[in-house]
This record gives sequence, structure tokens and C-alpha cells, in this order.
Amino acid sequence: MSEGWFTKPVAIAVGIVGDIHNVLSAKQALDALNGRWPDAGAPKFSEARRLCQRVLNGGTTSEQAREAFVAAAREARILVE
Repeated sequence: MSEGWFTKPVAIAVGIVGDIHNVLSAKQALDALNGRWPDAGAPKFSEARRLCQRVLNGGTTSEQAREAFVAAAREARILVE
């Protein structure tokens, strides 16, 4: 199983105080999505989760998953830009 490393980290604000966490791979993104995601069930959340899982199974590129994760984080308003 591939980790699905991203070419560039994705910074998200997590927790009550908004600690910054750098997500470096599809596996880390999937862990974040499966954790306490603030907008679980939203359309971009579901797409990001599906693509991250596909990367781990060898079905797509890590950059496609990264783009979907960025969109989900933006939708959930936790993306640090």
C-alpha cells in the first residue's frame, strides 16, 4: 500500500484552538477526513475521501487526491491559505 505522498503539504487548522497541521500524504489526509472533520458528509468531503482511498489502493494519483482534499478543507473552512 502506497502512502501517496503529496508534492506540497496542505495546511489545515484543527482542534478547538485551530492548531496548524501539515498534511503530507493521501494516508494522512484520509486519517484527517476520518477523524473529527467539521463538515463530514459534504460533497467535497466524500469525494476527497474516495480519492484518498483510491490512491492507497493504487487507483489514482496523489495529486488528484491532494486537489480534492484542498477543496474539502476549503469547504469545511479549515484550509490555511
